[in-house]
Amino acid sequence: MVQLESAKCSFLLCLGICIIFCSAIYLKAKISNTPKVSVLSCQLLPENCPILPSLTPGFRWERQDCPINYIVDAKANCSRLRSELHFITVPLSKEEEDYPLAFIITIHKELEAFVRLLRAIYTPQNVYCVHVDAKASGDYKRSVRNLVRCFPNVFLASVSERVMYAGFSRLKADLNCMKDLMRFPVKWRRVINLCGQDFPIQTNLELVRYMQGSEWRGKNMAPGVKQPSYIQYRTRFQYEEVNDSVAPRGKGQTKGPPPHNLTIYFGTAYYSLTRAFAQYVLNSAVAKDLLSWSRDTFSPDEHYWVTLNHVEEAPGSNVNGGWEGNIRAIKWKDQEGASHQGCKGRYIRDICIFRTGDLLWVVEKYSMFANKFETTSFPEALDCLELWHRHKVLQQALVPVQPSWQLITEVPKSTEGQQQSSTLSYPQIKGSNFSS
Repeated sequence: MVQLESAKCSFLLCLGICIIFCSAIYLKAKISNTPKVSVLSCQLLPENCPILPSLTPGFRWERQDCPINYIVDAKANCSRLRSELHFITVPLSKEEEDYPLAFIITIHKELEAFVRLLRAIYTPQNVYCVHVDAKASGDYKRSVRNLVRCFPNVFLASVSERVMYAGFSRLKADLNCMKDLMRFPVKWRRVINLCGQDFPIQTNLELVRYMQGSEWRGKNMAPGVKQPSYIQYRTRFQYEEVNDSVAPRGKGQTKGPPPHNLTIYFGTAYYSLTRAFAQYVLNSAVAKDLLSWSRDTFSPDEHYWVTLNHVEEAPGSNVNGGWEGNIRAIKWKDQEGASHQGCKGRYIRDICIFRTGDLLWVVEKYSMFANKFETTSFPEALDCLELWHRHKVLQQALVPVQPSWQLITEVPKSTEGQQQSSTLSYPQIKGSNFSS
């Protein structure tokens, strides 16, 4: 009997130890798997940010956002994620709500830059198609997928291309998203394409008013001119994507003439297109035949959109148009001394990667977006522009501003932690009236 009682006690002791051990494992796993956005130590304001509005006397800037871990768990709490990432969650005006926009965002690297771009342009009435390069890492793709699932109006492209610089795949990526956007239930009014190294200068309200102004209402923005002679090699010879690059096919094989007796134009790969024009691009024989003809050209996205925009029967076409339209603020190397006084950062493929010293030029250009930024090279430039842009967005808001939307506020110097905003002025686009 004593032996039985001893065995019973030993069993209960072992059982208790097992329960404690298993509970510890369970709690550790639960804590480690708790969906969260990891908040690190708060960072200071970027040094030498020349574009922040002047402070009210007796006030100082106080930053509201902290750097975070952008690798989001698949089971992360979406409500908390939207709040901690400072996403704006309601339309900021009836005017914007009634004019939803569609965005195509093609990305392949710098997850942080993508998240900050998305939160800068995000509003719940718009629609966003994100094309992730098929070459991107698995971790990168998962992180983007985990993020976009938290937004009903943000989705991944149904078909992902292996994008090559200057290749047909870059054009195809835009078209894949355009098809997906046409199937989305929101009847957006215009579509704008972006890459992960873009950042907005205009707010969503300014974009809506700019594109609805007398100059662009019902018209596409696809700037460009008749193909100059020095650029005609791009469509005169055949090219192919080989070994992650675009190279001439064979020994300079020439192409036949463009279909439908089209005149080929040369312009920017970036655009703002009407919904009717997007339907024309996807359905018309002229657009389909030009697309097929463009498969073996060099950098077809720089002739495809602008050429179709000069077709008279295309909806919203600008047959007599040239380089009009403030699509991008870009410092091209060959325009140094003319349109700008040099790049304070560095040139890559003759395009300036901006530093903070370039930002006054950027905001004074007052284009829709600026290009290019790199968080790995000059993070302070994107940081500075982002604070300026979000503060401007909230100054224009016609709804109560939620604390989680703020990235920066003015607070009295004598009061720590007590926030108080003031009215600051920003340059306005022609015809804007933010008090309406």
